[in-house]
Amino acid sequence: MAEIRFEQAAALKEKPDVSKIGFGKEFSDYMFEMDYNPKQGWHDPRIVPYRDISVSPANCTLHYGQAIFEGMKAFRTHDNRIVIFRPLDHINRLNNSARILDIPEVDVETVHQGLRKLIEIEKEWVPAKKGTSLYIRPFIFATDPYLGVSVSATYKMMIILSPVAAYYAAGFNPVKIMVEDTYVRAVPGGLGEAKTPANYAASLHAGLVAHEKGYDQTLWLDGVHRKYIEEVGSMNILFKIKGEIVTPALCGSILSGITRKTVLAVAKEWGVPTSERRITIDEVHEAYQNGELEEVFGSGTAAVISPVGELYYKGEKMVINDGKIGPFTQKMYDHITGLHSGEVKDTLGFVEEIIKL
Repeated sequence: MAEIRFEQAAALKEKPDVSKIGFGKEFSDYMFEMDYNPKQGWHDPRIVPYRDISVSPANCTLHYGQAIFEGMKAFRTHDNRIVIFRPLDHINRLNNSARILDIPEVDVETVHQGLRKLIEIEKEWVPAKKGTSLYIRPFIFATDPYLGVSVSATYKMMIILSPVAAYYAAGFNPVKIMVEDTYVRAVPGGLGEAKTPANYAASLHAGLVAHEKGYDQTLWLDGVHRKYIEEVGSMNILFKIKGEIVTPALCGSILSGITRKTVLAVAKEWGVPTSERRITIDEVHEAYQNGELEEVFGSGTAAVISPVGELYYKGEKMVINDGKIGPFTQKMYDHITGLHSGEVKDTLGFVEEIIKL
């Protein structure tokens, strides 16, 4: 593993009041960087002062989108430890995205140690109030200054940090979701299972349409048959039907969510039946009509667990659990956020301690 060098900042920033800032608008003093070229491979891992970067107007990422990213969080526990939730899973998923986008894979241990060192240096940026966190954004982008359509030869990896307030500032409340049957986000064999900017760009218009109709997010159907449920705009989706937790199987067009994996693992530990399989919107609608659709919720790093109170499909509103948070959804949210805060015992090895203050 390469040595990670450190460049001292001339001055440090004043820490913001996290309760008064939006998501991803304030950044810490330092960031992690390393570069790739064919001769040296990934090299010069370093922690440097946070600053703007300069790229050529011909930068191939700007024109052809060869980029990937991750999102994870660091937390300050109730007993004043700094922890990260499942960092190795996130780094390994970054490499999976790299394979799909033909980006050279990173050395997991180098990135892991660079992340740990960055968080140790920036420990004062991890907010203390319950529900707050330090958002961690690793990303890689191509750096060739070339307009030809081809795989880049050079790349840059960076990790930046942003303190964020509690996701549910107004309370843990159900969201309303519109089932999207017109637009398509991804298809098997494409980029759907990669965490790449293109997937988010593909979801923007449908999200705006949903907002205009009074819905918080879009639930995507498959791009071929337009009937199999895939995922929500920024989350995986899970259904509780007749006591079983059902979530769409990973089929090449769905992101393998880390929180999704966590929910399934915890549910199994609790003895709750789980199923990863293809599920149609018609099956969900039938379960709703028969009174068998007990709960619906999303899972993702930003929100952790997001209860769904209403699904809108072809002119019909399916109100889930009277528009209230279901007991399983609440229990899962409390459990995972309890892992973050250290108030729930981590029996599955999901939490990695960085430093005890």
